Amino acid sequence: MGILRVVSLLSLFAWMAHATGPTRVFNIKEFGAIADGTTDSSEALLNAWKEACALDGIARVLIPEGTFLVGPAVFKGPCKGSMVFQVKGVVKAPTDLNKFESDGWIVFNYINGLMITGGGTFDGQGASAWPHNKCPKSVKCKLLPTSIRLNFVNDATIRGISSVNSKFFHMNIFACKNIKITSVKISAPEDSPNTDGIHIGDSTGVKISRSVIGTGDDCISIGPGSSNISISNVFCGPGHGISVGSLGRYPNEKDVVGLHVRNCTLTGTNNGVRIKTFEASSPSSASNFTFEDIVMNNVYNPIIIDQEYCPYASCSKEFPSRVKISDISFTNIRGVSASQVAINLLCSKGVPCQNVQVSDINLVYNGQDGDSTASCSNVKGVSSGQLIPPSCL
Repeated sequence: MGILRVVSLLSLFAWMAHATGPTRVFNIKEFGAIADGTTDSSEALLNAWKEACALDGIARVLIPEGTFLVGPAVFKGPCKGSMVFQVKGVVKAPTDLNKFESDGWIVFNYINGLMITGGGTFDGQGASAWPHNKCPKSVKCKLLPTSIRLNFVNDATIRGISSVNSKFFHMNIFACKNIKITSVKISAPEDSPNTDGIHIGDSTGVKISRSVIGTGDDCISIGPGSSNISISNVFCGPGHGISVGSLGRYPNEKDVVGLHVRNCTLTGTNNGVRIKTFEASSPSSASNFTFEDIVMNNVYNPIIIDQEYCPYASCSKEFPSRVKISDISFTNIRGVSASQVAINLLCSKGVPCQNVQVSDINLVYNGQDGDSTASCSNVKGVSSGQLIPPSCL
């Protein structure tokens, strides 16, 4: 039995022990699902959910071992009791993009009390869709479907599952409260576009831990309106690192407040820990971030603030970024930088970064043409402890 399945079973038993009311299992095979990987089992799964959602107790929707073609599928609440979505087998997405009317594959809406677990796998079959992704080059692009979306979900746990080859993001947490994501495996090739592992937006109280994420984009990205976010014991790579942003792309974005990233390891990523904002942005703020006890293994930009972020051929430079960055701490970050500039704090000319603290840094450049360096622009802060490279603050 795989470690993900053991972890998911233990967590399921613990979760059920604290829940109340009768428990009933809704096996999708009993609703007509066929585990051949080619027959569409969407209707069977949705019917199982509908009956389970009406149960006043603990309802467990079971996707047993085997491969089931499903989707797109939207699971709606609120439900009468607590919901368990237990995946033991493989849930496979359609490759035909015409089947997707929106940007979600497996979507959970308006649910209070949800667990997604089971040791199984969500396979987005993204390779067929990636050539159709125009977003890396165009601002006006049609979004491909995210594999797992949680919208307006409260008190949920995602534990002991795998997500592979998403068409777009693997997971998107939007307008949610109190979400725990632990012991998950997320993977896609490093050249797959926009396959962010976990994206968080307009959500509070999200905790991500003990997980392995390797993708073609950010392992974890934190968008506007996020608060009280905790990330710990995550192994990231390949990918673009752990990022806040990009911020300031749209008018009237909400602030990002409270992020704690600790005990993480990044290997072979384009960036390590990053804050990125567009120029010519509407006013907002990003504050109270702590990055500590992080290992960088051959990471190109281990520590970076980029307030001139532009992923397209051109971006508006009408005025500097108006996203105010303040109260940021980088502590005990060590390892090897793949670029000579191991620390790059490029802040806005219009609203310089405030109270940036850098302490106990040991980032050695792996090249032959000199030691690692630090670069600071428009930033006010302090440094302390052992500092390799020497501080630019």
